[in-house]
Amino acid sequence: MDRLRKKKAFICDMDGVIYHGNLLLPGVKEFLAWLEGNRKQYIFLTNSSERTPRELQQKLKRLGLEVGVEHFYTSALATASFLKSQCPGGSAYVIGDAGLVGAMYDAGFSMNDVNPDYVVVGETHTYNYEKVETAIRLVLGGAKLIGANPDLTGPMEHGIGPATRALIAPIELATGRSAYFVGKPNPLMMRHAQKRLDLHSADIAIVGDRMDTDVIAGIESQMDTVLVLSGVTSREHIHNFPYRPMYVLNGVGDIPGEV
Repeated sequence: MDRLRKKKAFICDMDGVIYHGNLLLPGVKEFLAWLEGNRKQYIFLTNSSERTPRELQQKLKRLGLEVGVEHFYTSALATASFLKSQCPGGSAYVIGDAGLVGAMYDAGFSMNDVNPDYVVVGETHTYNYEKVETAIRLVLGGAKLIGANPDLTGPMEHGIGPATRALIAPIELATGRSAYFVGKPNPLMMRHAQKRLDLHSADIAIVGDRMDTDVIAGIESQMDTVLVLSGVTSREHIHNFPYRPMYVLNGVGDIPGEV
């Protein structure tokens, strides 16, 4: 744990690590105070594409945490940045909420439900058959299929809910086309975070609740990995994967310890 506490920076997931829905998890206030008190750099790197960084900032404020907007980076921003590099000034049909739609607009994309360059899918509470039907027609017509993240499920206040991979699956099945997913564990997300921190990977630890995104992303980026059991992965499930996190903790409150 001394090695972990000496890290210069922490990349932290949000859902299942900082909160469940609108419920702040135990130890989070103490962890954030420790980060600030010890002048650690940190980024909240979330695969959720629903909210903008400002909305995430406001959500944490409602939960009692004061965090600057510069500390947030989302899969929506990574997706928009990637598509801008691939097709500047392009168009997209988006199934997603404000975070994803806003990021696409900010990246110079227009919305198009006739002949878009891309069909882009992220988490949303307005998912319906009509949107799926439209997406299928557009992908069959030549639009490229993009997922903001590869998460199959995500933690909620009262259990587990479907995430992007589950929402995009009907489109993949009906079209026979496989989506390209931008969020963790795609190295694009990790490179964006590391660039913001401007540190060597050896100086950074990644904290998350998922073996299949957070932990593998850290391993492949040569960062120390911390799996917290406050989200979707239980201690028993760790053995289902051919790789291991460096640390397994109950929650982020275990990181400061008695320091």
